[in-house]
Amino acid sequence: MAALAEARHLSFWAENAAPIGLVVLVVVFSILSPTFLTLGNLTAMLVAGAILVILAVAQSFVITTGGIDLSISATMTIGAVGFGLAFRAGLPFWPAAAVALASATVIGLVNGLLIAKGKVTDFIATLGTLGVATGAALILTDGRPISVFSTELLTLTTGKIGFLPYPFLLAAVVAVLAWVVMFRTRYGLHVQAVGGSEEAAVANGVKAPRVRIAVYVWAAALAGLASLLLVARIGAAEPAINTTYLLNSIAAVVLGGVSLTGGRAKIVGPVLGALLLTALTNGLTLLAVSQFYQPLAVGLVVVLAALLTRYQKR
Repeated sequence: MAALAEARHLSFWAENAAPIGLVVLVVVFSILSPTFLTLGNLTAMLVAGAILVILAVAQSFVITTGGIDLSISATMTIGAVGFGLAFRAGLPFWPAAAVALASATVIGLVNGLLIAKGKVTDFIATLGTLGVATGAALILTDGRPISVFSTELLTLTTGKIGFLPYPFLLAAVVAVLAWVVMFRTRYGLHVQAVGGSEEAAVANGVKAPRVRIAVYVWAAALAGLASLLLVARIGAAEPAINTTYLLNSIAAVVLGGVSLTGGRAKIVGPVLGALLLTALTNGLTLLAVSQFYQPLAVGLVVVLAALLTRYQKR
């Protein structure tokens, strides 16, 4: 009986690690730093967190099927480079944005075909496309950033509705639509079914290969969308891969309570996990903690969350 009670207690913490952790961080950092809860800093956090929120949502769909996308940050970089090259060639913003989405989506399609049709494990397939995308980004740009300036990008990165910045509002729309797709559509149910038991899903008429291909394609498309926010934020298409986004996108999903073995879908949890990691990095920066310690702090938080997921109710 005592063991059961302890398991339930740990399950509660596993289910609610992201919201509880976020509240704790906000309270602690607001006490330690008087600027943490200022409007300017909150706005900066929402802008910074928007990219990670979108990537976490993308990763959530993949992980729900029992897979993982190690190429997601490289896919975002390919999208950014595609946008930069198109914009430099003279295309207006919207056609260049379409190039970014298409460039990223190609990576997702390759991932999906390798995994669903080629029967390559998700780890190897996405690790391979990570390498290909990394090399392609460097070759296409000669390893140099492509400076980009447009009024649309400026509006995207500085515009607000009330005190909410456009990047965060875009991420919020993505999260809401993802929730609807995951929990209110047949496709979302198929994603969960494939992750729970692919054999049972196929026996019930689910076309598992199509589901897996679509998951990787949509994840890549979202990475392409995130690439536009990244370009808008730094003012350039940077060919160097930022692996922090890869690690943190997986970390946000783990913190959000999504099982890495698949079949357990969540959207709100990973979104809160992304905001938690953003708040953690921001708070440590305000406290003048060396950036070398920040990955250590994130890693410890993720390891704790991963241990707690062992006790999640299924």
